[in-house]
Amino acid sequence: MQQYLEFAGNHPILVVAWLGLLLAIIYTYLAAALSKLKFVSPAELTLLVNREDAVVLDIRTADEFKKGHITGARNLPLANFKTQLGTLENQKDAPMIVVCYAGMSAQGAAKQLLEAGFNRVMVLSGGMNKWAEANLPVVKK
Repeated sequence: MQQYLEFAGNHPILVVAWLGLLLAIIYTYLAAALSKLKFVSPAELTLLVNREDAVVLDIRTADEFKKGHITGARNLPLANFKTQLGTLENQKDAPMIVVCYAGMSAQGAAKQLLEAGFNRVMVLSGGMNKWAEANLPVVKK
């Protein structure tokens, strides 16, 4: 124990940096654990759609959506997302799964849904990239 105290006394900048990193890791872990936002795999998405009539919201642009999307997905481009939330009002208790290209943009849209009072909001982990990797079907139109 004496060695640790001596080290801390001789290297205060390293100790402060280490404590800062430790606090950042703890904060990130707690924020993720307490978040209402959940992530689902392609298989879980399929089960939610089939068993619970989950709504799949694809937030990519209309052109990207036409190149290939999940069957039954609704296209609500991210640029218009906030203004189109009213079209989903009657489905606030239904599972909502937000999909984008890689899963990053969908997190912001999913947080907007949570703030608007939607109860069961999820993000497709890995987005359409992961869906394609799993060789799951897409609709092109």
